Amino acid sequence: MPHIADTIAAIATPPGKGGVGIIRISGSEALAVAEAISKKKLKPRYATYASFQAKNNSIIDEGLILYFPSPNSFTGEDVIEFQGHGGPVILDVLLKEILSYGVRMARAGEFSERAFLNDKMDLTQAEAIADLINSGSEQAALAAVNSLQGTFSSAINTLSEKLIKLRMYVEASIDFPEEEIDFLSDNKISAQLADINQTFEYLFKQAQQGCLLQEGINVVIIGKPNAGKSSLLNQLSGQDSAIVTDIAGTTRDVLKEFIQIDGLPLHLIDTAGLRETDDAVEKVGVARAHKEIEKADFILCLIDAAEFSGIDIEDLIHNWNIKDKQLLLVKNKIDLSGEKAGLDSEQQYDIINISAKTGSGIDELKTYIKKKVGFEVGTEGCFSARRRHMDALRRAYELVKSGEQQLQTFKAGELLAEDLNQAQKILSEITGEFTADDLLGEIFSNFCIGK
Repeated sequence: MPHIADTIAAIATPPGKGGVGIIRISGSEALAVAEAISKKKLKPRYATYASFQAKNNSIIDEGLILYFPSPNSFTGEDVIEFQGHGGPVILDVLLKEILSYGVRMARAGEFSERAFLNDKMDLTQAEAIADLINSGSEQAALAAVNSLQGTFSSAINTLSEKLIKLRMYVEASIDFPEEEIDFLSDNKISAQLADINQTFEYLFKQAQQGCLLQEGINVVIIGKPNAGKSSLLNQLSGQDSAIVTDIAGTTRDVLKEFIQIDGLPLHLIDTAGLRETDDAVEKVGVARAHKEIEKADFILCLIDAAEFSGIDIEDLIHNWNIKDKQLLLVKNKIDLSGEKAGLDSEQQYDIINISAKTGSGIDELKTYIKKKVGFEVGTEGCFSARRRHMDALRRAYELVKSGEQQLQTFKAGELLAEDLNQAQKILSEITGEFTADDLLGEIFSNFCIGK
């Protein structure tokens, strides 16, 4: 367990007024500070009622004090919780008094970071705390609880053990050539590789669901002026977020809304109409629209049904720099054209026919988005995951496939062993067994101050 010299403190309850406000202290001086302020001897894991006193013996507040001694605490250090009244002023006064004893203000996420550094949890469990706090749906919260209980970590550790087992077998075969193992015909190696690949596929699927639940996707609505983009935003969000008129170019800036489709978080972005313009304000809006396209996970390209037959889709994709993004063509205003609502998959590109004015075809559009991004409603056993986890899994999987290819092509067992070793190290980045300090700083900086 690493030794961390300083003692930290922070308000652990949200800003604002409430019945109870909590200040948390962690570190070697936590108990001494709490006993100095309460003028009482504190018992471990016992709620002590006390007055909270300043150094001049004036009363700041009164309430309960809880003492959790090391190592059986959240951080693994001595932890104190002052539970007083939830007024922001009184909490601030009490916190200042605590800091006057040489205690330092905690950084964002520092309590969770110390729990990780003191081996109270691994990195995926620490991240699950933040995910649980920030959950936007019941399904996301359940996934975060699964990760907090170690479901994701256990799956990663199991996969790592399979890589180690295979690497040991391959390296032993190399070190003892008298055994004359033919790597290509050795069914044991091929069977283990098949099992590893299958495990990767399972983890990809589960992690993708968890990532979608926690982070959602950025859905950008693009199209020419007056195509109905703002009307579509309003239909999807269920409220009049954007101004809708018959005047082209009404939307000059980027409008954003957050919605959920059966638990799938969508960050909806309505952009200015894409066209050449001399209007200085509209030019800025068009430039911002292009920036949103670059960051998009999914793009809804809205086209007026009356103009659809004259559109060159390939030219449009090139001019609007859509590249490899998930693209869906949305034919709008079918209430005027008389076309049937829903999916038309007989063309080169999938097309959803809708009326953003009447709402016809909107349910089919939502269903298509869920299917396209691979989201499954009510996935049991799903765990909370992040894009960094997906990236690490992808890099590790590519190394295993590369090693398998080296084995099949060149009978190079030593190259397979090295790729397996590197894949194992990448997997350890997920749980934090091997993680750069700058990555830790980035992860925990996104936590709450009191966590």
